[in-house]
Amino acid sequence: MDRELNIQACSEHWQNAFGTDPCKGGLPLSEAIAELPEEIWIDLQYCLEGVENRADSGRFTSPEGKVDWYEWKINSWSSDRGELEGLILILEKVTDRYRKTQLLEKSQEVARIGGWKVNLLENTIYWSTVTREIHEVPEDFEPDLKTGIDFYKEGYSRDTITRVVKEAIASGTPWDEELQIVTAKGREVWVRAKGETEMVNGRCVRIIGTFQDIDQRKRAELEYKMASERLAIATGTAGIGIWEFDPIGNDLFWDSNMYTLYGIDATQFNGVYDAWESCVHPEDKDRTASEVAEAIWGNGDFDTVFRIIWGNGEIRWIKASATVIRDESGQPVKMIGVNEDITELRNTRLQLIQSEESLNGAFEYSRIGMALVGLDGKFKKVNRSLCQSLGYTEEQLLRTDFQSITHPEDLKKDLSLLNEVLRGERETYQIEKRYFHKDGSLVFIFLTVTAVKNIDGQLSHFISQIVDMTSRMEAENKLKSLYDLTAKQNESLLNFAHIVSHNLRSHATNLSMITDFLLTDKIGDAEREKALGMLGKAAAGLNETIEHLNEVVLVKATMNNKLRTLNLSDLLKKVLFDLEAIIRENHTRIEVGLPDNLKVSGVAAYVESILLNMITNAIKYRHPDRENRIRIQAKEQGEFVEICFSDNGQGIDLERHGAKLFGMYKTFHKHKDAKGIGLFITKNQLESMGGSIRVESQVGKGTSFIVQFVKPN
Repeated sequence: MDRELNIQACSEHWQNAFGTDPCKGGLPLSEAIAELPEEIWIDLQYCLEGVENRADSGRFTSPEGKVDWYEWKINSWSSDRGELEGLILILEKVTDRYRKTQLLEKSQEVARIGGWKVNLLENTIYWSTVTREIHEVPEDFEPDLKTGIDFYKEGYSRDTITRVVKEAIASGTPWDEELQIVTAKGREVWVRAKGETEMVNGRCVRIIGTFQDIDQRKRAELEYKMASERLAIATGTAGIGIWEFDPIGNDLFWDSNMYTLYGIDATQFNGVYDAWESCVHPEDKDRTASEVAEAIWGNGDFDTVFRIIWGNGEIRWIKASATVIRDESGQPVKMIGVNEDITELRNTRLQLIQSEESLNGAFEYSRIGMALVGLDGKFKKVNRSLCQSLGYTEEQLLRTDFQSITHPEDLKKDLSLLNEVLRGERETYQIEKRYFHKDGSLVFIFLTVTAVKNIDGQLSHFISQIVDMTSRMEAENKLKSLYDLTAKQNESLLNFAHIVSHNLRSHATNLSMITDFLLTDKIGDAEREKALGMLGKAAAGLNETIEHLNEVVLVKATMNNKLRTLNLSDLLKKVLFDLEAIIRENHTRIEVGLPDNLKVSGVAAYVESILLNMITNAIKYRHPDRENRIRIQAKEQGEFVEICFSDNGQGIDLERHGAKLFGMYKTFHKHKDAKGIGLFITKNQLESMGGSIRVESQVGKGTSFIVQFVKPN
């Protein structure tokens, strides 16, 4: 196309796709393809204004509601003299592909499958919407690799994900694991985490993968596994056999455990019923047969105990129970039951007294604290370890209850869980809580409470197991303090690096403009003398900025102790002077309304950086069709000094970008110099000094940034 976007030539593929006749030279693009996204016309205009190339995608919705997606690349072409002659457009309608992508995304959403990506070169991490939903975090949550791993449940799950991620980064090994996470709302959820790497020259640069919520399926599997294991235990090691009796055909079926219970070989008998009759103790045979008949004809339940005799003469006790299945007319058609060897149970009753004595010894001399607690919360029995942990004697504890020695902040949660046990909603619970020592100090403990029922199935009391974690908690708190200090120091150093890059770039631009002006042959002696003066002042401003940056290094983690009283008006004058060349170059008019002696509390380098960033942003994103105006006003607002930077520039779509406006590397205009770092730095600098920033904006009308500094004490 030429500079007026008239088509000069098109490929055969273009003609097939869009029906443009290449013989009709000079046909405007808007006539050749009327239904194009608005974004493509913006990109075309950018390229006509000097941007070398653009690439993007967008959709067009017709008045009838038809939606088409397009992708495009735009390059400029120039004459031999370097003058822009026109544009080259590569355009593709990708509607089908986008629909397939949307269908895939929808199916992943239904299947609760989210995506994620880690860019190790840029140290960034991306989570899809479904991934955020599974983690139960807000849409604006910004994850990193560490916080992503910390969501995994401590122990096996976190150790496993840490190991596989390290292996993936080191050698490119993919993974596919089923693990548990603890969501932002505290729920434990089973997930399937898959990941694979992208290696460049033997180095891992990216990790991508999927994240699926498999909680329902996994819990069903675990429950089924537990049920299967319980059945296996019941029918194996617990000595339980299953049988089925057909009263009509007089046929009896046994599983393999039944033959084991009766101590016989199945191959030695032609009929199972004969095997049973041959083993029942003679004194119990008639009674047991009568009980079977009574149950079959509905005169009672089959639940009995009888003796059998093994081939070696040993007598075993069998407990038998069964259910009778009847047809629609009430006639018995099947009897299904179980046999359990209770010989050992009967024998162990003789050892009950000795067992109780052993249990009392284990309770009393256990290395962890143990207590029997009544339904009213009063201690009924305590052991020595608990008394030592809390500093009370046994008699003193037995006169009180757990509520009296529990920290008030932990009592509500403890009682809530206890009430769930009282209502029969759970059998046990575990929590971390704090007790008061007799001397008034806090004792950090891990508590396990288990309900105990009497022979009637009613709650009688609780067993509490108390593990003293005071020393461990003190160590963890110390470690956390060290970690917080390190994090603050790292954040300060990172902020310093951004300031160096951002602030010195502005000085470098100013110096470059003055130097270019001096190197021009057309300026006179007076203008050269004035420019040399500006150069000297700009160099002095650069030197002062470097001194301020040196001050930032000393701030680090003790920011509050390093804040100084600063004259905001003087700092603003300095910044405006440093930016004089840039302001003139961009024909910007600045109106300042600040009191001469307006003081704020802060770090000089930070405050200067904030003022500089607000002004250069207003210049950078000026409106192309009108004179650029910036108004700077300030007032005292309670404990703060509030300064407002208002411009008449392009404005920002806050509904679309407001949530991520102050994020790192977030840009909201197609300006070629947009880095997405200035507002991030400004917000962090303000918050480190106790201040804040907010924005008001309308697209096409302008933007106001309202910055709050803390007033000096």
